[in-house]
Amino acid sequence: MSTPNKDLEKVEVRIKWDPSDQGEAPNDLDIIAATYPADEPYGSPAYLVHFDSRAPDGTITLNRDSRTGQGLGYDEEMTLELDRLSDEYGRVVVGVAIQQRDGHKTFGAIENTRVQIREGYATLAEDDFSAVGTATAAVVAEFVRDSAGGWRFHGTVRGFDGDPEAFAAAMGSRSFGA
Repeated sequence: MSTPNKDLEKVEVRIKWDPSDQGEAPNDLDIIAATYPADEPYGSPAYLVHFDSRAPDGTITLNRDSRTGQGLGYDEEMTLELDRLSDEYGRVVVGVAIQQRDGHKTFGAIENTRVQIREGYATLAEDDFSAVGTATAAVVAEFVRDSAGGWRFHGTVRGFDGDPEAFAAAMGSRSFGA
């Protein structure tokens, strides 16, 4: 059955932040996407996409990765081709984690953080992480496949305190951020 609703097809998640002051450990933020099976959308992710990885079918890719926040514009970008994602997947959760290898760092300690979620020229959501300033990671978007097979966006920024590995394991659970 066709529908006059326009579904999400190709979405871009972009983050930016200022570099650390000279002599301090670099500020390193990472976009992480977790893809969940349609029959178990709150279980363990089928796979994760982050630096040095991509979706097995090429539908989710990290286009730009920064370890310092240096440069103009957005420092890190991930593309999600939801219209190409297999029907076996029903949910994709996207988060941003701060690397903790050089000590405990929170969003509030990093200047000019920003996330933007776009489809084409349309901005779906933007946030500066100020509401989760004491967190070390945050969920920034959730995409859920509806009964007609189209994708719906749920914008949310929910903070998490822990390392990137623990965040990746918990970011898609029902109780996360509750």
